[in-house]
Amino acid sequence: MAPALSTRTHVALTVNGRARRIEVPARRTLAEALRGDLGLTGTKVGCNRAECGSCTVVLDGRAVFSCSVLAVEAAGRVVETVEGLAGPAGLHPLQAAFIEHDAVQCGICIPGMLMSLKALLDDTPTPSADDVRQAVGGNLCRCGTYPNTVKAALAAASALRDRREAGSR
Repeated sequence: MAPALSTRTHVALTVNGRARRIEVPARRTLAEALRGDLGLTGTKVGCNRAECGSCTVVLDGRAVFSCSVLAVEAAGRVVETVEGLAGPAGLHPLQAAFIEHDAVQCGICIPGMLMSLKALLDDTPTPSADDVRQAVGGNLCRCGTYPNTVKAALAAASALRDRREAGSR
């Protein structure tokens, strides 16, 4: 027998490298849980229909629309949000490149784009411009920063490769 929709469920997951445990209604989306239960408001909710990409997070290494994933589906999994990009050393190369290449405007789509691109760069260290465009194909930006987004992503990929090479010396 299926649980009642009002049932609350304990969900243990790892968010930005930190083990978290929340109690959520069965129908709460991951986006709602991140924003409301964990206070991680960098994940934006635009359309709430998995069409705009503003809620994109990285789930087990893959970019997903968090408005279309239930929080209970994330149990036991690893979630990365835009809040987890910057570290003690400063901004993530993607964030720095977005600033340097003027790929930021109103800020609604930016967290989702950053996370889509993080998933790409984690998987493809030397992406092409077409790879970048494909990665952000589900992220709608009404400010139209796409050309600068491509430049920023390619610059970030180069910076990440340089960082890896310097670390291996």
